[in-house]
Amino acid sequence: MVIGVTMVNVSPGSEKSVYMKIKEMKNVRDVYHVFGEFDFVVIIDAPSLAELNKTVDSIRAIEGVTKTQTVVGAEI
Repeated sequence: MVIGVTMVNVSPGSEKSVYMKIKEMKNVRDVYHVFGEFDFVVIIDAPSLAELNKTVDSIRAIEGVTKTQTVVGAEI
């Protein structure tokens, strides 16, 4: 299992529609609307790094998404 945290920025007024689309995506565990530099924090649980990448690509393809930044969890 690979865990990723993706921060997402969206264009003003598209928050609700983007949230609803991300919430229903495969591999998305949680979506949080936050204040600060980003609009959303998305927790992704994927079976592989390739699948995590596909999920992030799908988020980036949503109309209204303007920027993403992803960090991938690592074992210590």
